[in-house]
Amino acid sequence: MKILGQLSLGAVALAVLIGTSAGPAHAHEKWFVGEPAGGLRWDLLFRPLPLAFVGVVLLVTLLGGLLWRARGRGFLPEPEALGATDGGRSLLYGLVPLILGIHVAVPLLVNGVQGTLFSPDNEMPGVWANFLGLAEAGIALALFYGGLTRVAAASLGLLWFFGIFLVGLEPMLENVLYLGFAAFFLLAGRGPLSVDRLIFPRLEPRAELSRYAVPAVRIGVGLSLALVAFTEKFANISLGLAFLEEYPLNFTGALGVPLPDEAFVLCAGAVELLVGLWIALGIFVREVVVVAWFPINLTLTLFAWEELIGHLPIYGVMAVLLVWGTGPKNRSLWIEGLRERLLPLTPSVGDSGRPR
Repeated sequence: MKILGQLSLGAVALAVLIGTSAGPAHAHEKWFVGEPAGGLRWDLLFRPLPLAFVGVVLLVTLLGGLLWRARGRGFLPEPEALGATDGGRSLLYGLVPLILGIHVAVPLLVNGVQGTLFSPDNEMPGVWANFLGLAEAGIALALFYGGLTRVAAASLGLLWFFGIFLVGLEPMLENVLYLGFAAFFLLAGRGPLSVDRLIFPRLEPRAELSRYAVPAVRIGVGLSLALVAFTEKFANISLGLAFLEEYPLNFTGALGVPLPDEAFVLCAGAVELLVGLWIALGIFVREVVVVAWFPINLTLTLFAWEELIGHLPIYGVMAVLLVWGTGPKNRSLWIEGLRERLLPLTPSVGDSGRPR
């Protein structure tokens, strides 16, 4: 009965958290309080209450996916309904690689000079901090200026895989969004406003590859959010409790639904898992982005520059997904924006990136 009572209370709180966009759901606890002794405790996940939360999220995700498939579109108006023209959309799409390049370059550069890999909790040991920190900074500059972008993207992917052996699988899974960014720039390049377009046009990717770029980075960000729900909450309750002890963000008492800290951590993990799965699976993405915008930004005034810089890649992807359309026409506008707008590819360069 006690478990059922907690579950009922937790379900109400979860609904409240989703409706009010609870801030702690997207705070990266490891960035601010470190990893408690003992690490992940998967046995804590396989208890009735955590399993119930995960089950509810999976059920809601299934129902949301079925509704998305039946409806075929979201509830928010698409850009065309607000007056966007095909020319304007393709022009904006041509700027997407520049926007994402800036958003991912800044945290890479900051972590590189600090000797951390992708996030401030991943300190690189010994001399690796120098060599791989330099690699992070070099990749950051290449993506920022758009020079040898696809080489930098491949290097970013290799750096992520090397990080598994250097700092561990768990930290790299939490930062799988960087693998999504690597895939994006490998598939799409850095677009028209780049050094590559001006002097290395043969390095441009084929047009048919570019259509997979945005889905790749979307899946990377979604998986990163979903996995952190387990590594910082469901299978790491002690971390969540330590975080709330240092930063008392459990506001449920003020809403009239007071929850124990452990239940609050599970609620926050459920919200994070739900948002991550829906983004990764492409379910009502624009609606999810609007809902998730508030919690991702709510704690900025508390954690300041460290959280702002760490979340920049997520901000960039969310901005792109907010204006991203659907259907075959959207894909053609995306390819047109990449290859024919602003600084078009010269007629002598075909889809393969080689002279005709």
